Amino acid sequence: MRTRLGNRLARIRPKRFGLRTRIMLTFTVGFFGLSVFLAVITYSFTRSTLVDQHDRTSVEQAYRDASVALTGLRSSPASAQPVIDSLSSLGIARPLINYRDVWTAGAARFGPEVLPPSLVERVIITSVPSRMALTVGDERVLAIGIPLPEVGAAYFEFATLTEVDSTLNSVGLSLMFAGFITTTFGVILGYVASRRAVRPLADAAQAAKAIAGGRLDTRLETTDDHDLKLLANSFNDMASALQQRVERDARFASDVSHELRSPLMTLAASVEVMMARRDDMPERAQSALDLLVADVSRFQGLVEDLLEISRFDAGAIRLHLEDLIVAEFVRQAIGVSSLPQTKVTVSERAENFVMHVDRRRLARVIANLIDNARLHGGGEPEVIVSEAENEGEPIGHVWIAVQDHGAGVPLDERHLIFERFARGAVAGRRSSSDGAGLGLALVDEHVRLHGGNVWIEDRLDDEPGARFVIELPAEEL
Repeated sequence: MRTRLGNRLARIRPKRFGLRTRIMLTFTVGFFGLSVFLAVITYSFTRSTLVDQHDRTSVEQAYRDASVALTGLRSSPASAQPVIDSLSSLGIARPLINYRDVWTAGAARFGPEVLPPSLVERVIITSVPSRMALTVGDERVLAIGIPLPEVGAAYFEFATLTEVDSTLNSVGLSLMFAGFITTTFGVILGYVASRRAVRPLADAAQAAKAIAGGRLDTRLETTDDHDLKLLANSFNDMASALQQRVERDARFASDVSHELRSPLMTLAASVEVMMARRDDMPERAQSALDLLVADVSRFQGLVEDLLEISRFDAGAIRLHLEDLIVAEFVRQAIGVSSLPQTKVTVSERAENFVMHVDRRRLARVIANLIDNARLHGGGEPEVIVSEAENEGEPIGHVWIAVQDHGAGVPLDERHLIFERFARGAVAGRRSSSDGAGLGLALVDEHVRLHGGNVWIEDRLDDEPGARFVIELPAEEL
């Protein structure tokens, strides 16, 4: 139950972003947050300044207008209407006077009904000057109330806030645009910074890939940057140690192989002498001699394979290329292999293919695949020569496939089958017929040296068995 729940959570858990993406997101989020912070601070300061200035100006104007109204009420105490008319003639469009509990308005929209009761009570009853922002219709205004206790009146005036709101909207749009520009700049800067930051890692990855491909002399360039210099020096030290280890192992294998050739030749000569007298030996001695002959032969093959591998490691392989007719060459190579009666099938088109290869080494490739099929294939192998699939005109590659009738190779072992000393599922069982695990490794080395590829797959006819496919450059006659 816990395992199922853990698997579900693992599938739901979002994947982590790459280093470059994280750097870009850091810059983007940082610049966006900075833009928002500065925009909020700027807008708040601007709004406070504009509103305070507008309030101060409006209140000062309201007090001047209230003074005019007070003078008018003293000179014409009968009614407030002459005072309203006088204020309107002075350009004051929205005056409102409460005189002896009678309301007189200069504009129909701005009558006593729009005033909040709390503002009316505070100005008229408690005689405290007050102001309050409110909305009349679609317009926001600042209602200012000034008590006039000398004449038993209260003066109200409505100052518009439209200009302030318009100015604040313009400031807000400007800040949003500036924030967009700043965030975009952050994205660009993050992209540039991420590329520069990841470039040393990309160089290290390319160098590691080159080393994995066999170029052991690959090194990173040194730099004056302290952090990058530490990375480059550590990588180069590791590459140097790896190169020395590989070269030492290669020299060891080469030296051992060379040292073994002399006693092996002596042993093979002695075996040949004993084989000449085999009929004179007892039956048990003959059986022992047969086992000795088989083991010496196997030992000779192992030494030759080790020498060939050491030449690959030392870069001492030199190809002697020549133009060969593919079908004719394959038939000849099979004729001198361990199973010369192997069935060969050549497609009509492949009969006219020519390839530019080293005859001896490619014959060794086919021989090794035949031997592999003989040892592990469970029956007579088959060789099929055809043009490469999924290619247009003209054909640029030829396929040489060796298929057997064995148990096949499991999927989880196919990526290991061409490694040195890898013998798949039979590695744990020792017998005189098992190879040393170098035959397929040599096949891979030789094919890659010719600019080709080799892989293993299931048989195409759905029968049990393995199918080894060699792909080599070729052209039609």
